[in-house]
Amino acid sequence: MSKKKASKPSDVQLPDAQSVVDLERYVPAYLTWIANKLSRGASQYYLDIFDVGIETWRCLVLLAIEGSISAQQVSKVMGMDKGSVSRCFKGMQERGLITTELDKTDGRLRIAVLTPAGRALHGQILGMALERERAFLSVLGANEVDMLIGLLQRLHENLPAVEVATQAYAKKHFPKSIGTSLRKAED
Repeated sequence: MSKKKASKPSDVQLPDAQSVVDLERYVPAYLTWIANKLSRGASQYYLDIFDVGIETWRCLVLLAIEGSISAQQVSKVMGMDKGSVSRCFKGMQERGLITTELDKTDGRLRIAVLTPAGRALHGQILGMALERERAFLSVLGANEVDMLIGLLQRLHENLPAVEVATQAYAKKHFPKSIGTSLRKAED
């Protein structure tokens, strides 16, 4: 018995028991594999050389751009769990990479502020990060890089539509199994 593969997104039908994902054409798999391998490789070097993990690097990047930022903002921009960001901020504060202060407009919100030591560490890691990006993109021409960035931006902007479509699919095909996270999204 052969297994059916959906060849492109427009061909997607309700799967039957014999359907499988065509991993050579399943875009979420490629995005996940690339992100996981890039993160794991970077994290190994950043830990060995700078004693920081990938989450700290990601927070340093946003802090270097913004100067100060809340855990909620990092969570929203990066898609990281807010608890992970808060733990990361705590470790960064203990190392003297950031200080925290209360938000001037919302006294309940804590804001992380990059210290000179944090900015210096960002500067040290930045060269390696940019070299990794250069090597990663070296198989593409300049126009292809621009096209890739444009496509990735469009895909990123389309993520809310993916969540809406997933919720609609779940409601239609699994109405009794909708979890509390979906119910909260409806409220």
